[in-house]
Amino acid sequence: MADAKHKVERAAFGAAIDGILKYVNKDETDREKAFLKLVDLSEKFMGDTFRKESYDAARRMIQDPDSKWMQYVNRILNEVDPHVIKMSALDYGFEAAFCGKKEINEMRVKHQCNIPWLILMDPTSACNLHCTGCWAAEYGNRLNLSFEDMDRIVTQGKELGIYLYFFTGGEPLVRKDDIIRLCEKHDDCGFHAFTNGTLIDEKFCQEMKRVGNFSVAISLEGFDEVNDLRRGKGVFDKVMHAMDLMKKYKLLFGTSICYTSLNYKTVTSDEFLDMIIEKGVSYTWYFHYMPVGNDASTDLLLNPQQREYMFHRVREIRDFKGGKPIMAIDFQNDGQFVEGCVAGGKYYCHINPNGDVEPCVFIHYSNANIHEKSLLECLQQPLFKAYQENQPFNDNMLQPCPMLENPEKLKELVHKTGAKSTDLESKEECDHLCAKCEHYAQDWAPTAKKLWEQERSAK
Repeated sequence: MADAKHKVERAAFGAAIDGILKYVNKDETDREKAFLKLVDLSEKFMGDTFRKESYDAARRMIQDPDSKWMQYVNRILNEVDPHVIKMSALDYGFEAAFCGKKEINEMRVKHQCNIPWLILMDPTSACNLHCTGCWAAEYGNRLNLSFEDMDRIVTQGKELGIYLYFFTGGEPLVRKDDIIRLCEKHDDCGFHAFTNGTLIDEKFCQEMKRVGNFSVAISLEGFDEVNDLRRGKGVFDKVMHAMDLMKKYKLLFGTSICYTSLNYKTVTSDEFLDMIIEKGVSYTWYFHYMPVGNDASTDLLLNPQQREYMFHRVREIRDFKGGKPIMAIDFQNDGQFVEGCVAGGKYYCHINPNGDVEPCVFIHYSNANIHEKSLLECLQQPLFKAYQENQPFNDNMLQPCPMLENPEKLKELVHKTGAKSTDLESKEECDHLCAKCEHYAQDWAPTAKKLWEQERSAK
């Protein structure tokens, strides 16, 4: 009976999306009515999953012709293939945000552990590039999760309410065929890959368009000179070509940007953002540089003034007025929106190509491997339990990470739980990793306190 109800609700949600798409190239009044109908339907289905104020705010945005974000939504509707839009809305919205969220909350109570909203996994450790500051660069190139491994992870994940699966690596598109097979088999899930973009060709764009439930974020560190200094000569041009292809095929895609002390202003500049928006980019993930690995440099860490600049600039970019028509997410500075650290299964976890289930792509320690235990058992491992018991790691949501801003916390968790290093090339002792972050944490704390007090007083 529950499955039948689910199918009826998904069909109704899909019909509402079809109603919007029907008016893409027609009268804006009709499009507005279709959007409002979708909000009404979402409120009916999702109920108190979101606050009533959120639904009312969505209605006001839809009815405001000058709304920056409504113009953004309309741009996506005009530029992205209808099938891709529909599958994204169904899998990210209906399945993950509505059905999945409810199931996850129930499973957390039932199993007394964190159940993530999404799982990040590495199909392979192989990569055709070796970029400075990339956690994957520490893994080597000899390991893979088989299709059967990934299929089992997704199958078990759906039983827990998890409908989002992201890929890193290595370079995940080394495993294009298996990723597409997963998209086909699990068409009720959303799939996303962080990729260097150099393996995206015309044929793969056609496959992405066909399945509709797969998107990518291409790594980019600035303009050609800066980007290629980190990623290799000619990579920037290959990325631009990949973007042109995806725009041609009307795909939904974004960028993944590691910001450092050297490039933080460039990758948030008007000039840079205008360029990627023109290329068809709809969203960008901003990741703070992490000094992971025995040989990782601390020179690329931002000082407090540089990080404060990022804090203000990203908020300016995505403000309701001004800024740029692109969704920008800054994981290190957006902790207040997700109650601090999202790792350890709170919202996500990471599975490396050896099958080790880690709390985070930057935290290479674990008590469990997917080849030896079920996904649920891996989520119940001591390290994840310790994460759950200690989250948030700081009352200040601008100091979310147990490594970067609270290194004493990570040392405590790893030692307490007996978690082992899962780095596949050069095992880094937790004390060594955390020592690299101590000065950063101390230096950032006063600025974080100032900004957090300002944020709280502004509410």
